[in-house]
Amino acid sequence: MSENPAPPDLPRRKSCLVPVLIGIIAVLLVVIGLIWWNNRAIKPVQLSAEEKAAVEAKVEALQVEAPATPAEPSYEKGSREIVLTDRELNGLLNEHTTLGDKLKFELGTDAINARLESDLDPDLPVVGGKKLKARARFTVKTEGGVPSLVLEDLTVWGVSLPNDWLAQLKGKDLLGEILGGGKGGQVAGIEEMKVEPGKLRIRLKE
Repeated sequence: MSENPAPPDLPRRKSCLVPVLIGIIAVLLVVIGLIWWNNRAIKPVQLSAEEKAAVEAKVEALQVEAPATPAEPSYEKGSREIVLTDRELNGLLNEHTTLGDKLKFELGTDAINARLESDLDPDLPVVGGKKLKARARFTVKTEGGVPSLVLEDLTVWGVSLPNDWLAQLKGKDLLGEILGGGKGGQVAGIEEMKVEPGKLRIRLKE
């Protein structure tokens, strides 16, 4: 009776588990090495005698002999001119008031344009609860050493308000009236105000 021949050896399939384990171990070693490196103790640097001598020579070369008598202290006067841009002016408004998200200034030639948007009190008659949209234009000039800020126009919801509704404020120097103590009054400390596109220049007195 003939024996059945043994089946031929089949090629073993390489398990993918081994390279995966090797990869995990390698990653762990790298992570452990990085943790050790970032948390290693700081060791003081010890200089040799030759290195100390070289450093001392460099330090001595940088030292300057102090003068026998102290120098007279100097003093420099500050600038008398303040320059604010549109952005800086509106930034100050936002920093120091609660109007930053309601009022905006734009600077032109001898003029300041203001735009206001705000929700009105719901309890107000007729216009209560509506959004107020207004814009105003002021002219800024300095004549005879007296700076002035004059209301040229005030427009509310697209309608230019008559001067009678504004207590005759149009054409008046608001700086002189409010800050200068009456008509023709001067604002203390200000020599000149000049407005140009994007900039407000204020020159102070001596």
